[in-house]
Amino acid sequence: MTGNGLPLAGADGRLLLAVPSKGRMAEPALELCQAAGLRFETTERSLHVPCLNAPVDLLLVRPHDIPEYVQDGVVHLGITGANLIAETRADVLTMAELGFARCTLEAAVPDGAPQTTLADLDGLRVATAYPVSTEAVLGQLGVRAELVTVSGSVEAAPRLGLSDAIVDLVSTGSTASANGLRRIGRLLESEAVLIASREAMAERGALAERLELMFRSVVAGRRRRYLMMNAAESALPELREILPSMGAPSVLSLAEEGQIAIHAAVDVDEIWELLPRLKAAGASSLLVVPIERLVP
Repeated sequence: MTGNGLPLAGADGRLLLAVPSKGRMAEPALELCQAAGLRFETTERSLHVPCLNAPVDLLLVRPHDIPEYVQDGVVHLGITGANLIAETRADVLTMAELGFARCTLEAAVPDGAPQTTLADLDGLRVATAYPVSTEAVLGQLGVRAELVTVSGSVEAAPRLGLSDAIVDLVSTGSTASANGLRRIGRLLESEAVLIASREAMAERGALAERLELMFRSVVAGRRRRYLMMNAAESALPELREILPSMGAPSVLSLAEEGQIAIHAAVDVDEIWELLPRLKAAGASSLLVVPIERLVP
């Protein structure tokens, strides 16, 4: 056990995965584990949760603690935000981007302020809950600002006279706008990632890579849809030009003479543009279905 009463990654052959217990990453992280095929049961008081169908145990902890838990060998792997790795300066390996909890670390100033770029923060007081990341990025730009570390509502700092500007995480930007702030520059981008320690890869490399494959297959599946359609065989050349599929689409002959079925995996963001173009090119009976997992 560690000094916090948490289990150390042991020698029982099982993989210990740290998962956020609270915050906006908690629910999608558990959903990803389930979608990857892990079967487990959790309650509001769960901390250490064994998976019933795989040699994997989940450790539900604060997302801010996960980079250091992975670095220090408390767990083998962890799901956390890329921004938290930068903030803790944890020495970990990033194995996969997981496609949720996307956000950016951005600077903002009051609407009436003259500043328009990150360079304009030079000499100003900047409030942030992420002083390490902020100092590192501004330092790379040659900007010297007085950082005011806050842990509560960062957006209120200029109105309270604590700072001239702020640096905070932004997902939609609505919170900043509601507080009379205008964004002037992006410091870094972040999303949920799967991380590992070098020691874990040496001890549990094969098992860690298997879990990474399961996660990657779910993330890849979520980014695509399986598209099926019927068409006249004569329309195939034009339809193939339209389809941005993974490799060549599958083409099957139908019972009706001169008719074919076409199957392809396409990017989810392209569906809006694709369907009307395919229909205009002669496709019919178009069917779009989710992909549970995709292993390229």
